[in-house]
Amino acid sequence: MVSYSPLFSSPSHWKQLILSKRSLIASVFLLFSFLGLSELLFERGLSSRILSSLTPTSSAVQPPLSCSNLFEPSSFQHSTPRPTYPRKANATFLTLARNSDLAGVVHSMKQVEGRFNRDRHYPWVFLNDEPFTEEFIRCTSAVTSAKTYYGQIPREQWVQPDFIDEERATKARKALSKIRGVFYADSVSYRNMCRFYSGFFYRQPLLQNFKYYWRVEPDINYRCEIEYDPFLYMEDNNKAYGFTISVPEQKETTPTLWDTSMEFFNQNPHYLHPNNAMRFASKDGGNTWTRCTYWTNFEIGDLDFFRGSEGYNKYFEHLETAGGFYYERWGDAPMHGIAISLLLDRDRIHHFDDIAYEHTGWEQCPDPSTPAYERGRCHCDYDNSMAVKWKRYSCQADFEAALAMPRINVE
Repeated sequence: MVSYSPLFSSPSHWKQLILSKRSLIASVFLLFSFLGLSELLFERGLSSRILSSLTPTSSAVQPPLSCSNLFEPSSFQHSTPRPTYPRKANATFLTLARNSDLAGVVHSMKQVEGRFNRDRHYPWVFLNDEPFTEEFIRCTSAVTSAKTYYGQIPREQWVQPDFIDEERATKARKALSKIRGVFYADSVSYRNMCRFYSGFFYRQPLLQNFKYYWRVEPDINYRCEIEYDPFLYMEDNNKAYGFTISVPEQKETTPTLWDTSMEFFNQNPHYLHPNNAMRFASKDGGNTWTRCTYWTNFEIGDLDFFRGSEGYNKYFEHLETAGGFYYERWGDAPMHGIAISLLLDRDRIHHFDDIAYEHTGWEQCPDPSTPAYERGRCHCDYDNSMAVKWKRYSCQADFEAALAMPRINVE
């Protein structure tokens, strides 16, 4: 006779089962919570960084990046002859990077060189708050046939100013870091970068002989061929600022930025351009802020505007005195979004809708039904772009509304 033992023959076994079920339920809850947070972070362009930080890495020391044969033209085959141009603009690519960003910088340079610059040979300017290593210089100069320049940022233009109350700033960082979904909440170096790109990048000696800059961040992708010269487009059409993606800033990082900005412009209304793009920044004439920004990790700009605009530089000084770069986490994107929209004629702001650009999960892709998609032989996913999947987080409608505002005749 075969006897069968009960699966759980004692109360302790039942207790283990109950605990196991509770653990399973808790695990499932945490999984869905993580997925929800991941979606939130993805919507803010952070998922790739979060996921990469969770990916196991080998404990072995990674071999140094090889600087030989870094650029392979075969990686970017062109099915038609490349366009030729009778002239070049006075322009440069601009990259702010640490030595540890080398692999990401090389990746971005390959994208830019392969999609556009290997035929145009525009130079590269690299900036760092520390001296660049020989490896960084050797590898980046190997990616391009154009000239490369390397500069160190003056300490006073990078580090937190002495007038900042460190105790207050520390408390603010700790408070912000407790808020879910706020990235770089406790980072001083990120704040240094935002302050630098707001008021000091255009003052660097290496940029003084150039008129236009094209900002290039590490680890970006271009998904279409760029079959024209964006620098020449800016020059020929009197554009001062160009962007690809526009998104709202996180409200937790800039609680007083708009009020501080309006304080300045209310005191100095003469700096406001009569045909500005205020509608991009505010739907009610300045009372409230849309939080819309031009996503500044891609931007093409006229350095003469930044260097020569008294309004821009006085505005930056006003923000600097307020201390919000450190007491809050004011970024260069919201600062540029407000300044560019209010100080420039809106006709001088251009949306490069035909450039397929991707960074940390957010992507602009031309509509496949448009000539730009076929002309650029694109390899981007339109359904995953800001125009479709993330449309509710795009400020493109606000920009178009600003362009549609009636113009004022200025004699």
